[in-house]
Amino acid sequence: MFDKEIEFSAHEDYFVLKEDYPIPTKLNIPEWYKNLEHYINNFTVKGCMPFLDSLTAGYLLKMPQDFHVRHNVDSKDKNGNNIKDSFHTYGLHGVLNFLNAKFINLNSGTDVHAIKQIENSPHVEKNKNLPLYKILNPWKIKTPKGYSCLFVPPLNNSDDRFSVIPGIVDTDTFPNEINFPIILNGDKYPVLDTLIKKGTPYVQVIPFKRDSWNMTFKPREQKEVQNSRIFYGLNIINIYKNKYWAKKSWK
Repeated sequence: MFDKEIEFSAHEDYFVLKEDYPIPTKLNIPEWYKNLEHYINNFTVKGCMPFLDSLTAGYLLKMPQDFHVRHNVDSKDKNGNNIKDSFHTYGLHGVLNFLNAKFINLNSGTDVHAIKQIENSPHVEKNKNLPLYKILNPWKIKTPKGYSCLFVPPLNNSDDRFSVIPGIVDTDTFPNEINFPIILNGDKYPVLDTLIKKGTPYVQVIPFKRDSWNMTFKPREQKEVQNSRIFYGLNIINIYKNKYWAKKSWK
């Protein structure tokens, strides 16, 4: 029984297009994972339920338009001086070009954060000390009272060119769309001229209940520790899945 509902709403002109709606994360399992085999003499991550839970938790937002990124590319200014070129543009598709002006949060302009907003963070070096581009999201997200959303790059299934900066929003009270600054992977791509295509999943949305927590500490008895060692020494396939794991449902 599903007693909680997350609502995604968008401008009616975008909504009726039925393009790139958010989807349950479980519909985007990577092929490399599907192709793994897991059995008694061949243990793989396919038998790890915590890993599977990360691949299926929550929902995915997908790019509503092409996103052209030109990052740290050698170029020249109007005076012929060598510079590092850095910009991004949106490429609207079909009827979106006509409807663009009606959308509150979907446009063909640029939207960036100055790098100084995250000064001294590890993101700065990774992003080659250049401005942070922002993905504009046409979907407003609404959760039941007392529930927030954790926004992260698709867990264990992210695009190797970029990742959103993780964050938490109280989506039960926040009244607008949420936009997503991204960090480009300058470690792998010091220079990047690429197209992030429309429909590309880019952020995982995981709703959770807000609770107040208190941290405590206690010692473990030797017998308990020994039992743990015995447990991890057992060569039993699917023991966590069959005895401890709770199935989650996301629709």
